[in-house]
Amino acid sequence: MTDHILVIHRWRDRHALYERYIDHHAHRVTYVTTELGRASVPETAAEIVPVPATDDLRAVRAAAEALAARFGPPARVLALNEGDLDTAARLRAHLGYPGQRPDRLARFRDKLTMVRTVGAAGLAVPAFADAPGPDAVLEFAGAHGWPLVVKPRFGTASRGVLRLDSAEEVSALRDLEPEPRLVQRFCPDPIYHVDGLWTGTRLGPWRASRYLNTCVDFTVGEVLGSVEVDDPDLLGPLGDFTAAAAGALSDRPWVFHLEVFVGTGGDGAPRITFLEAGYRVGGAEIPFVWREVHGIDLMAAAADVQLGRSPSLRVPDTWETGGWLLVPTPVPAPCTVVSAELRIDPEEGPYARVVPPVGRLVPRVGGYEHVGARFRFRGTSTDDVEKAIVKTASQFRLVCSPVP
Repeated sequence: MTDHILVIHRWRDRHALYERYIDHHAHRVTYVTTELGRASVPETAAEIVPVPATDDLRAVRAAAEALAARFGPPARVLALNEGDLDTAARLRAHLGYPGQRPDRLARFRDKLTMVRTVGAAGLAVPAFADAPGPDAVLEFAGAHGWPLVVKPRFGTASRGVLRLDSAEEVSALRDLEPEPRLVQRFCPDPIYHVDGLWTGTRLGPWRASRYLNTCVDFTVGEVLGSVEVDDPDLLGPLGDFTAAAAGALSDRPWVFHLEVFVGTGGDGAPRITFLEAGYRVGGAEIPFVWREVHGIDLMAAAADVQLGRSPSLRVPDTWETGGWLLVPTPVPAPCTVVSAELRIDPEEGPYARVVPPVGRLVPRVGGYEHVGARFRFRGTSTDDVEKAIVKTASQFRLVCSPVP
């Protein structure tokens, strides 16, 4: 077997600690990355090939073929960002590399296939249908009423998600770029996310968190926060639901980022409805909170899965409570930071912050890394952490200047 391992990488920050996952002296580890991503590529990389974007299959394939010619066909292709999962799967299929192919990835990336799979397992999902065009949405509305949610079947980070409240609003779909879409009945219940490891037969370590605002709100300029929940009456049913959903989607180990609606049923018990699931570590500050607050590297487990190893993570006897906050830029990116100020006592605020310095250009890049500011929190309870997040959001001031 070749000792060449190819990594597709896009983060500027240290979301993934590759040198801990792969021995860069025993293997020739090459990286296909962007100019922004070069900053966090290990110095021990055998070679780095820059591409305009890591979801540009043609550019990544050309880079991979050049690296394979020099170092031999890779034994594994590693891609830990959700936006790169499709590229890696298609690359493996096109060039005959081992690992997950598009057919195995489809239920995690195609939201229509995903909800069909989970619904077939007997779990609650919102009413849904394929939405190839406005007529299909109107037909669905005739059966299920308004409001509705229409979203890309292969979207990430709430890109292109639309809430439609009437037939008149369906015309907005005609102005969008054509792509496969899904329509669902709108669910008003609060959204939670559950993150952790499915071993193939049971849950490994996992944590449930409640969003403060929503991912869709963030795309229109609102802050986005998340706090881990400590309510045992909720965590029991959430754990059962998560295990059932994770097992329905795969009988193999995988690291999951699961989103669910949580309401209250007529009997007062939690009412849990599936939203969607990601075959990867959660975005935003989730990998950092898990490493820094819980002492667990979910990225290591995700890397093990893609490298053909059996992931193993410890389950703590007790859990501290973590949380995070994202603040968008006040004007659309690209923009330049003019000022940034947080007026808060250190003991009342975040334990870590990523605030761009004055003069820094915030690039126009999708996802939750290149935003106005990022904050991480820890505490002894959900209530304490939530109060710190809300106070930080109210006391932080960011001023940016647009760049043409």
